[in-house]
Amino acid sequence: MLDSVKASDVLLAVNEALANVAEFAYVSSPQPGVMHLRADYDPTAAVLTVTVADQGSWRSARPPANNPARGRGIPLMRALSDHTIIDSSPVGTEVRLQWDHISGPL
Repeated sequence: MLDSVKASDVLLAVNEALANVAEFAYVSSPQPGVMHLRADYDPTAAVLTVTVADQGSWRSARPPANNPARGRGIPLMRALSDHTIIDSSPVGTEVRLQWDHISGPL
């Protein structure tokens, strides 16, 4: 079951991944870009996986030196999910967030 605390964790982590795409993925591109969002639930394994992907450019995960309040998104996603996988390549970035032990209706 997705209790209210776990639901809040999912919403906040996914929102952070989407915000990162909106703010950073296409910063150096002359054209607007797209983001892809997919949610999958495997009832046999009781795992919820949410994937956020873009076709933009990866940037350093380090916070800017002039603003120490920045750079908390990736650590936040890692803290809120059971597994955070970030794959970056020349064709874009994919963030997979997974939560284990999710049973029953979502």
